[in-house]
Amino acid sequence: MQDPARVAIDLGAESCRVSLLRWVDGKPAVEVIHRIPNGPRHRGETLYWPLKQILAGLEEGLRKAAAAAPEGIASIGVDSWSVDYVRLAPDGSMLCEPFCYRDERTVKSKRAADAIISPFDIYQRTGAYPLNLNTVYQLMADSAGGPEGKDQRIDQRAPWVMFPEFVLYWLSGRRVGEYTNASHTGLVNLKTGTWDAELFEMLGLAVEAAPPIVPTGTVLGPITGPLAGLDAFRATQIIAPATHDTASAIAGIATDLSSAAYISSGTWSLVGTITQTPVTTRHAFDAGYTNIGAAGGGLLFHSLINSMWVLKQCMDGWAAEGRSWPIEKLVQEAAACNAPTGVLDMDAPTLMLDTGMPERVNKELARLGFEEIPDVAGNEPLFARTIFESLALRYASALANLEKMLGRKLDRIHMIGGATRNKLLIELTEKQTGLKVEIGETESSTVGSLAIQLAASEAAGERVTPAAVRKWAEVLCREKAC
Repeated sequence: MQDPARVAIDLGAESCRVSLLRWVDGKPAVEVIHRIPNGPRHRGETLYWPLKQILAGLEEGLRKAAAAAPEGIASIGVDSWSVDYVRLAPDGSMLCEPFCYRDERTVKSKRAADAIISPFDIYQRTGAYPLNLNTVYQLMADSAGGPEGKDQRIDQRAPWVMFPEFVLYWLSGRRVGEYTNASHTGLVNLKTGTWDAELFEMLGLAVEAAPPIVPTGTVLGPITGPLAGLDAFRATQIIAPATHDTASAIAGIATDLSSAAYISSGTWSLVGTITQTPVTTRHAFDAGYTNIGAAGGGLLFHSLINSMWVLKQCMDGWAAEGRSWPIEKLVQEAAACNAPTGVLDMDAPTLMLDTGMPERVNKELARLGFEEIPDVAGNEPLFARTIFESLALRYASALANLEKMLGRKLDRIHMIGGATRNKLLIELTEKQTGLKVEIGETESSTVGSLAIQLAASEAAGERVTPAAVRKWAEVLCREKAC
């Protein structure tokens, strides 16, 4: 009898995927059943996520998965980017489509928070590096209103749930905050692992509006709603994997990271390693490192770096002018370019915003004293080469800081995510860091989500351990399931 299938939903800032794990002749095989284009939308002066559209696409994808798995589907897990959340109406429905973390409404709220508690103090309490985009500042912005004034204010007592956990709630009817994702809000106390009620009160937030925190791998219960009527979902359990996609991605690494760094590279890049104790020194704070929960235990200690967002925004701008480039061709021609005369500060605030990115890149080059790149047809590979060189240099800086704070040398880098297909960036990273880059899974978050689901089912209600997750990640990676 064939083992039941599993489903991993990975919500990305550019594309949402529904992947199906099936066992063929006892071996795992993962297929992307459905993709949903995604991206933040403008509504007046605000930026939000089209969640209704995403949910409609997920239902279509889950129906496709059910049709493709007559043996039945044992579980479904969901992960996504962190920090964004959904407010709920009294009847449990979505109060409004959620804001995108790139919306500029948090500038004022972070300034207000900094006047109450210093950024370094909040860092020492929570371990989360205090960026404008963090959930804590978004929640504060809810009650401040938007550019259109009072009608945009949201009652702080309105319940909320993080973005991937909202999809779990939609599937199971149970509202929770999975630990790895909750730890990224800037509101979880490092010592207790629970919501910091004192911090909530200090900042004028309602702790009773927050969802209960549950550990990675918690089984939330059977699927509910219309999908429950499909035969493939007759025994399906909804499981909270590491709902923070980076935590799931690191859980998908089958090798030991005790002496290695990881680079998870996509829209953002995360450069770090796994630690067992938090690092909240002044050096770590000044260098921009964060401490986020890892799947099953430990912490992801890494630096958040603006990454392929810059190139993607450039490409979108060029495409709007009829200058479309396939990414593979752009990388190939960038490799043939001479090294650029200037590099970017990838963490510059202006490069984290959307629209007009080639102009933003040039203004940043000029600010740093470098020659601008004429934004004309044929120069697109030079823009790309400049971004890749800047990113590799930033990786090297992040790794040097990491080694200094840990007091030990790292012997290799394990790279996962979309950058694993970018040979030029890999070569530049090895050149700048002096370390060998080993290539992991492109869809590592899917591997991690599935490994956690398998470990959770095996644990039968007990806490999922990192060793159990790695065992299943090894099975999936060894068979090249993804």
